[in-house]
Order: sequence, then structure tokens, then C-alpha cells
Amino acid sequence: MKVLIATDKPFAKIAVDGIRQEIEAAGFELALLEKYTVKQQLLDAVVDADAIIIRSDIIDAEVIAAAKQLKIVVRAGAGYDNVDLAAATKAGICVMNTPGQNANAVAELVFGLLVFAVRNFYNGTSGTELKGKKLGIHAYGNVGRNVARIAKGFGMELFAFDAFCPAEVIEKDGVKALSSAEELYSVSDIVSLHIPATAETKQSINAALLGRMPKGGILVNTARKEVVHETEILEFMESHTDFKYVTDILPANDAVMKEKVGSRYFSTPKKMGAQTSEANINAGIAAAKQIVGFIKDGIEKYKVNK
Repeated sequence: MKVLIATDKPFAKIAVDGIRQEIEAAGFELALLEKYTVKQQLLDAVVDADAIIIRSDIIDAEVIAAAKQLKIVVRAGAGYDNVDLAAATKAGICVMNTPGQNANAVAELVFGLLVFAVRNFYNGTSGTELKGKKLGIHAYGNVGRNVARIAKGFGMELFAFDAFCPAEVIEKDGVKALSSAEELYSVSDIVSLHIPATAETKQSINAALLGRMPKGGILVNTARKEVVHETEILEFMESHTDFKYVTDILPANDAVMKEKVGSRYFSTPKKMGAQTSEANINAGIAAAKQIVGFIKDGIEKYKVNK
């Protein structure tokens, strides 16, 4: 039984060592494909793989067709839109994610970006504080809950909207549950995005929604690039000179954003939410354990292609 780690952005060595320990203890073979530069390298590597652990790597229909022995793909992280679920299901391949393993890392990054934003990107001018600000959490999953936990330490007033999370679950954490995205944006000084990229959410964060926010609003996006309407955000920021946007997902129009609204916009060069040693280790080892559980005992707890 061969397990392939295919990562163009590799796990930390300590994470790979932990994965290896789990895989080899189960009697399986571990293979590594790290820092690959062309798709053909991935296509060649998957030919004899029974299982694959990936990060943000693209597992599309072509990769699935090349992987004749493949039984399971595990995305080490929460999002899985980089895997063609329909093609995997058609081929009888189980796809899983590792929800919650990166949640604290992403939540801490939210506040790193937020402090940077409210202090005017440390440009020497007088900024503001997070204490007393109204924070809207858009989607109350693992990351959203960690954001709420940290925000309490800053003394923020908390609101959340999640179409799939019961209000009582949100409110037991001391967070006010709202009934719509429109209501959330209307009351929030700051909105932190944690929605997945789906047909319903893609480009849903648009000028109309942002226009509901109070003056001096801030949007933080550590979720997915696709959920934000990048053209409308730029246009909105040009006409609303008090608004700020911070993200760890480089927009396609980054150069224009920098040119036109650069004093109120910041993006990290690469996705940074899960880029901590702890998150690396947690997600990688969770992925390895899920593969062993699936192969040996048929456990499908985190299967996402139902």
C-alpha cells in the first residue's frame, strides 16, 4: 500500500516525520513529491499511489485518471475546492479534509492582519484600537469559533451569521447570531470571512454587501479568493476612501489595488493561514491517521464527496 505526499509547498520536516511514523507503523510505504514545478511530475507520481496527502495541490480529472490504484485523497486542511469531487466520486475515490487542524493558525492570522490594518499599516500615523469594535464573523465553523475566542480577549463585540449553524450554537459562545449576511455587514465595523467557495458563495462579497458597513469598515479575507468580487471591491474602495481590505489571498488585480488604494490594502504574497509549524504537524498527521483508518477499517468520518 503506497501513500504519496504530493506538495508543491512542502510540509515542515517535523510534520513529514510524523506522517511517516503513522504510515509506516501501519505497514504502508510512504513516497514524497515535494516542490514539483510541472504537472507531469504529479501525473507520474500518482500512477501507483493508493492514497495521496495534499495541501493546496490541484487534483483534477486528469490526475485522477492517471491514478489507476487510487482509493483516497486527503486534503490537509479545511478547504477542498482544489479537488475535483465529481471525478473522484465517478472513479470510486474517497476524498477527505482535516477540519479544525489549521483553525487556530488561521484565526491568529486574522488578528495579525487586523492589528496591522487598524494601526494604519504602521505608517507612523495615529490608528485605532480593536477594543469595543463590532466584529462580524461570516461563517461560524472551526475557524470562526477560534476567531470569536480570540476576539473576546480584545474586548470586541461579537456577531456571526452562518446559514448552516443553529443560532443557539453561536449564542452559547457569547456571540450574537444574526439572520442574514446583509444584517451582519450592516452592524459590523469589521467583517472576517470564513465561508467556503461554493456555487452560492463565489463573488458573493460584493459592493452591495460592503456598502452596508459603517464608515471606516474593514474586511479581512482568510477564506477563499473566489468568494470576493475583486473588481467590485476595487471600485468600492476607490469611492469609499475610509474602507480597508486585508487578506492572505493575493487578488488577481493586486498590482492595480496597490496602485489605486495601496494605503488601505494589504495582501500577503502567498496564502499564509495554515503556515505555522503547529498547523503543519496537526493537519499532516491527521491526514495520515485518516488514511490508515480508511484503508484498514473503512472509516469515512471526514469524507466530503458523499
